[in-house]
Amino acid sequence: MKTLSTKSAPAAIGPYSQGVISNGFLFTSGQIPLVPATMELIEGSIEDQTRQVLKNLDAVLAEAGTSWNRVVKTIVFLTDLADFSKMNALYEEHLGDARPARSTVQVAALPRGAEIEIELVAEVKLPAVFQPITHS
Repeated sequence: MKTLSTKSAPAAIGPYSQGVISNGFLFTSGQIPLVPATMELIEGSIEDQTRQVLKNLDAVLAEAGTSWNRVVKTIVFLTDLADFSKMNALYEEHLGDARPARSTVQVAALPRGAEIEIELVAEVKLPAVFQPITHS
């Protein structure tokens, strides 16, 4: 198991890591719309917040050496499901052809007053030392 940390995504605001790689998968912590350099929450529309969350997840994926095309599952937390269509349009645009499984749920509140949080699970390429040996 390996924990990840990148300055291109917000630092953890609690006793957790940005992500963990285990058994060929990356498990990210939920990302809220914090700007990594200032750790300030993006204020504004759900679109602005969604863009920042996706940008933060891009950074964690890059640190793990993987991409949206290898994401197998996302979970989206919204404080208001009325924002679903706006979030979904940006999500679809950002992911391009990637189509991971996804759940979206409404929650009562999120850290720091965020309106959206997204976490994901993605495949990562394991170092050669961990690759299975095949016999011909």
